Amino acid sequence: MTETVVPALTELLADSPTNWGKWGPEDEVGSLNYLTAAQVLAGAAQIKQGKLFTLQRLIGDPNGDPVWPGRSPATREMILDESHWDSGGDGPAFPGGLHYADDKLYAFLQGSTQYDALGHVWYDGKLWNGYDARTTIGGLSKASVAPIAERGVAGRAVLLDMARYRGKEYLEPSETFTHEDLISCAQAQGTPIEPRDILVIRTNHLQLFFEKGDDFYTDFCESGLVYSPELVSWFQEMEIPNLVTDTIANEVTTDPNSGAALVLHNALMRNLGIAFTEICDLEKLASDCAEDGAYNFFYVAAPLKINEATGSPVNPVAIK
Repeated sequence: MTETVVPALTELLADSPTNWGKWGPEDEVGSLNYLTAAQVLAGAAQIKQGKLFTLQRLIGDPNGDPVWPGRSPATREMILDESHWDSGGDGPAFPGGLHYADDKLYAFLQGSTQYDALGHVWYDGKLWNGYDARTTIGGLSKASVAPIAERGVAGRAVLLDMARYRGKEYLEPSETFTHEDLISCAQAQGTPIEPRDILVIRTNHLQLFFEKGDDFYTDFCESGLVYSPELVSWFQEMEIPNLVTDTIANEVTTDPNSGAALVLHNALMRNLGIAFTEICDLEKLASDCAEDGAYNFFYVAAPLKINEATGSPVNPVAIK
């Protein structure tokens, strides 16, 4: 039996386009540069009803927090509460009798709804914009999440409800779709994708996490976009600034054609500088879009400003 040889990313993406240097040698926010003031205004113009949808999944969900395999869910520790003022307690004494609660969170910065830093992944010793991979040692001194957080993200967005488009409650493990599927989905919804749109893709794949529990991670392979040179060229030509999904990693985990893992993290984020937002909760937004037929909206987000971090929790907001 012949063993399948997985090509190295240097081979697979040898001719893949890049945006390195497009915004100067010191750029750390990549394709978010497409979100000019005009794009922010175009996004704000989508607001017709004043409806607000927050897209972050609950940290510390009693039903469980979906995370990448090998990462542990966030844990919250209560440091101070009313019991500390019970008889013999050690609660601090304040003039006037003030009591208060305090707690602490232990979490992977990419263990919840979050933005990836552009320096989060790499191959061939180079990050986004050609920065040396050794700039990641001890923290990302280049292309961390902090410049994205400092800049903020706002613009016109379109929801692409792939699950509903395919007539399914959720997409199955390993189920893939292409940019052509995104275009067809948008047309069916009556909201064509425009250049510089923020793409928000619903698969509802994480419903399987809540149904299966730990079995969700058996032979783990999420549904999602699948790599092709044509897809990458389309993302570059459309000047897509931000890819937002409700899955853990925004793409099919293992490419069914090459066997390589997370190819689009490199082709889109490392090479084109497209910001990735992952593990969003799109269910309320999707239901509303299906009800009123309006799939375009104003999207705004700002990850936390964390120095040299590889990612940051975020609570994006969609306004219709």
